[in-house]
Amino acid sequence: AAAASANSDMFDEIVMAEERFHGEGYQEGYAEGSHVGVMEGRRYGSLHGAKIGSEIGCYLGFALTWQCLLRKCMDEKNSKKIKVLDSLIGMIQKFPYEDPTYDKLQEDLEKIRGKFKQVCSMLNIQSDFRIGTERSSLAF
Repeated sequence: AAAASANSDMFDEIVMAEERFHGEGYQEGYAEGSHVGVMEGRRYGSLHGAKIGSEIGCYLGFALTWQCLLRKCMDEKNSKKIKVLDSLIGMIQKFPYEDPTYDKLQEDLEKIRGKFKQVCSMLNIQSDFRIGTERSSLAF
């Protein structure tokens, strides 16, 4: 009976060792995966944020330049264009750059893009904004 009990304990230790090693391996893998995931997420967020910032910066520079040019020769046509430019500038200034958890970020970004296209249409300018690894350009 003692021999059967020793064999049973030995068998239990083997089974329990497998479960213990499985649990330890899971914990180590989870910790490593979490660390790598945070690093990858931070890198992706920085890259994506930089692209959005560059895009919005181009829109703002474009709008401020045209606003200045149109104010030099004010007439009724230019007054309407300036109002739309003012609207675009206001949207850009209200954009929450400092809040990465802003839930309407994509929605507001699409509204800014739409307003930019409207401005380009009013000014008879062909807009083509591209950001890539090879080049960044805003062509008119």
